[in-house]
Amino acid sequence: MRKNSIKNTRVNAEVQHELANLIREGIKDPRIHPMTSVTAVEVAPDLKTCRAYISVLGNEEAKENTIAGLKSAEGYIRRQLAKRINLRNTPEIRFILDESIEYGVTMSKLIDEVTGSVGRQEVLENGEDDQ
Repeated sequence: MRKNSIKNTRVNAEVQHELANLIREGIKDPRIHPMTSVTAVEVAPDLKTCRAYISVLGNEEAKENTIAGLKSAEGYIRRQLAKRINLRNTPEIRFILDESIEYGVTMSKLIDEVTGSVGRQEVLENGEDDQ
């Protein structure tokens, strides 16, 4: 199975969906922050490994605790995935903290600040020309 094949894309989507459900409903670890989402999943073509990108809305401590909680529940999550998804091999899951959403929000705020200051500067310049 090639990395970008239709089958691999379907497997990625199915694993992402089931993994999100497991994190939301199946794991009762208090370290896992309630605002945790699975942003992307990359299953290797041989179905041996899986990289799960996890986004946590919270401070640094919440992020670290959530990743630690998920890593400690890795065996349980893998067994539950095996029950829910019919695959030849259940992949070994590696949880990776995804900060792209937080980075996007930060960049959006910076863009808003710049456009706001440019808009104010144009108003001041136009106001001076009228007088």
